[in-house]
Amino acid sequence: MGNLLLAVIYVAFISLGLPDAILGSAWPVMYPQFDVPVSYAGMISMIISAGTIVSALMSDRLTLKLGAGKVTAISVAMTALALAGFSFAPAFWVICLWAIPYGLGAGAVDAALNNYVALHYTSRHMSWLHCMWGIGASAGPYIMNYALTGGHTWNSGYRWVSILQVVLTALILISLPLWKTRSDNTADPSADQADTANDTTPHKALSPLDVLAIPGAKSILVMFFCYCAVETTAGLWASSYMVLGRGIDAEQAAAWASLFYMGITAGRALSGFLTMRFPDHVMIRIGQVLVGCGVILMAIPAGNTIIPLIGLITIGLGCAPIYPCVIHSTPAYFGADKSQAVIGVQMACAYVGSLAAPPFFGLIANHITIGLYPYYLGVILLLMILMHENLRRTFSHNHA
Repeated sequence: MGNLLLAVIYVAFISLGLPDAILGSAWPVMYPQFDVPVSYAGMISMIISAGTIVSALMSDRLTLKLGAGKVTAISVAMTALALAGFSFAPAFWVICLWAIPYGLGAGAVDAALNNYVALHYTSRHMSWLHCMWGIGASAGPYIMNYALTGGHTWNSGYRWVSILQVVLTALILISLPLWKTRSDNTADPSADQADTANDTTPHKALSPLDVLAIPGAKSILVMFFCYCAVETTAGLWASSYMVLGRGIDAEQAAAWASLFYMGITAGRALSGFLTMRFPDHVMIRIGQVLVGCGVILMAIPAGNTIIPLIGLITIGLGCAPIYPCVIHSTPAYFGADKSQAVIGVQMACAYVGSLAAPPFFGLIANHITIGLYPYYLGVILLLMILMHENLRRTFSHNHA
């Protein structure tokens, strides 16, 4: 039964990644139809991000009251409804309204699913599940492209993804008894189970202020903010840096930039195997070293060469283990009774990092120089490393 539920969760991660990149693929066709500036895509993105932050902060209370399975089902259903709303929207303001349930659904399911996997499965599954998310996120634009090039409209692309989300909702609803069985038998010493799942102590919901008062929580929250700031800034500005900062052809730079995400996806597949040998904190350090090497390569003034590409792929490979290993290690640091609350606030910090860091670098690129791209990433990486080591010291001190 545990393996059947795991298969459902794998499918869930693939499906959850599907909607994440389709707005960017559809927007060149959408904004002329709505007669709005191209920059208005940022407005939709901000509404979605705000919703994810709110629901992530509420995830502890929701999961404690309803359980991870029901929260996942409700959240995916909200996402499916929002995507269907997008597909029928007659005006831009309607898209903005549907972006609200889209964001609320995405944040809650992200926190609930990640915590459930962290509690009940080993680190390799966390890495592979996030690899599956990457496959889904890569497939979304292909679905939209198929719609646009096959004589359909962008509305059809959104509708198809919505239908897939409805199917996923039905699958999760059917599997709800498995979620309860898994939660009731967390002491089952199967090979797929994380040791931290053994804590079945009843707990109460924690507010964000309660989370901040936990020793080590601030360190892991800032660390997670930094990680998502590095990943989103690296991905968004890679092509522009190569064109404007390194003199690389625009088409070639665009193709190279896509390899960053391929590096993350492939790296997470590989990380799943490496976690069988190395614990989470070691995997995080390996990832940070690789990101650092990639940043250095990106900063080398080698002109129009392949070195920036090698650096970018290395950053992607380095990013791969950090996110899933931080999530998976959270119950070990803070206990199963607090992990849902901590992961919820972690998700909120992740969304803030993704929302704030890329546009801030845009200001730097516009008013100073885009050549500071690798140095900007390097400063954030250094803060991430310092926070991780401080977390390790706090954990060691508390368990001495």
